[in-house]
Amino acid sequence: MFESIEVFRMADAMTRHAEMRQAVVAQNTANSDTPGFRARDVIPFAELVEGGAPGIGLRKTRLRHLNGSDGVAARIVQEDHAGSGEPNGNSVSVELEMLKAVAVKKQHDQALAIYRSGLKMMRTAIGRR
Repeated sequence: MFESIEVFRMADAMTRHAEMRQAVVAQNTANSDTPGFRARDVIPFAELVEGGAPGIGLRKTRLRHLNGSDGVAARIVQEDHAGSGEPNGNSVSVELEMLKAVAVKKQHDQALAIYRSGLKMMRTAIGRR
């Protein structure tokens, strides 16, 4: 029912993006002592919405669609160059990962607030509270 309402689609996309970024941040944190591990991050949600992410085009939803790709998850995760390099080749900064985790929480909370606001507007429109 809610799939066709743009507000709910955007809130869902924002939540899925936060979920993916949280998984990447957790993986970075877990590998903070692994020699040679390179920190990764997800392309910001605003860039994905505006279409500024390189190499991301139409997504194939049916097997017979032309010019579509199978998925974008692998292409929106990229190497993060913000961390300083350690002598063992690891580029994860635990402090930066903590800040990213806070930003992910904020994005997730914002998506939930948008969803709740949309539900409240719908309830008001149909005369329920």
